[in-house]
Amino acid sequence: MENSETIILLVDDEADILEFLGYNLAKEGFQIHKANNGLLAVEMAIKHKPHLILLDIMMPGQDGIETCIQLKLIPELQDTLIVFLTARGEDYAQIAGFEAGADDFITKPIKLKVLLSRIQAILRRFKSTPELSGNILTKEFLIDIDRYMIVKNEEEIFLARKEFEILQLLVSRPNKVFTREDIFNHVWGEDVIVGDRTIDVHIRRIREKIRTDSIKTIKGVGYKYAED
Repeated sequence: MENSETIILLVDDEADILEFLGYNLAKEGFQIHKANNGLLAVEMAIKHKPHLILLDIMMPGQDGIETCIQLKLIPELQDTLIVFLTARGEDYAQIAGFEAGADDFITKPIKLKVLLSRIQAILRRFKSTPELSGNILTKEFLIDIDRYMIVKNEEEIFLARKEFEILQLLVSRPNKVFTREDIFNHVWGEDVIVGDRTIDVHIRRIREKIRTDSIKTIKGVGYKYAED
């Protein structure tokens, strides 16, 4: 997929940032749409179905965290990547963002070369994800790869994209211990840098959503899926 085929939605309450990002990303050939608040962002995301949303966290009214949570509940946007723009470097802000379903963070003030590099790295990872199809059946649940959905006791459970990919990775090799580095490289790619706690947050959310004890923590190493 070329830049000209890639749709990006920019969401920020600061007009100068929207103008800066919109102008420079359009110059790179991306299709750009803009929203200056969270409510409008949800409407435009449903309408345009962007491949990537650059979303400011600190906005009046409905902030970026609330907006991200809403976006992740929309089935047709399950494949949309969400990257937070934030001036806040505190650890708790990133944890809250990843809990909401974010794929990455970019810190303000934004340097254009860094921004373009990060966007290309994120999109590369998205584009290079193998086109798998079919189902994976475990003793507890069924993983529907086509619909990015879990079925357990006839209940349909939707996971955020990264949560789904982590679960799919673990289940693909039962009892194999995946280090955090293994998970980073498979799910985020080597070009995207996230902290160890990011994996822990995603694992906790997977366990809560599908109500399973089969994802085991191997202290100081990583995680494995064990049905025994």
